[in-house]
Amino acid sequence: AAIAKADAKLGVDEGQTRQHARLLFLLGIEQIIVGINKMDSCDWSETRYNEIKEEFIKMVTAIGFKPKRVPVIPYSGFNGDNLVTKSDKCPWYKGWKANLNKDTTIEGFTILDALDLLIKPPQRNPEGPLRLPVSNIYNIK
Repeated sequence: AAIAKADAKLGVDEGQTRQHARLLFLLGIEQIIVGINKMDSCDWSETRYNEIKEEFIKMVTAIGFKPKRVPVIPYSGFNGDNLVTKSDKCPWYKGWKANLNKDTTIEGFTILDALDLLIKPPQRNPEGPLRLPVSNIYNIK
């Protein structure tokens, strides 16, 4: 699971947002949360939120993610709006929905809600073999 961050000033095409989303998919991450940060810099504009949300959903769909499983949450990291508690600065925001499967739809408002309700740890076999990736070998003399 991962949180993909978009910047309300720059949008999706600027920065490394697109590359990060591709990497997440290539790494096999199926559950993502999209956070649109710095909403305070555009005065919590609903129009700007909808523009970025539409861009991001198009992008993650083209990459291979299922758009109905991806919540898009406007927030301000600087002020803490919509991180833990719902902000009163965006009365137009009615929360997010994500369809986990045909029968299960979850809803929330904040990043914390998405982490608590959407993200499920992968099933692991405690009796299975231990596997660790090796990234480099050092010779110590």
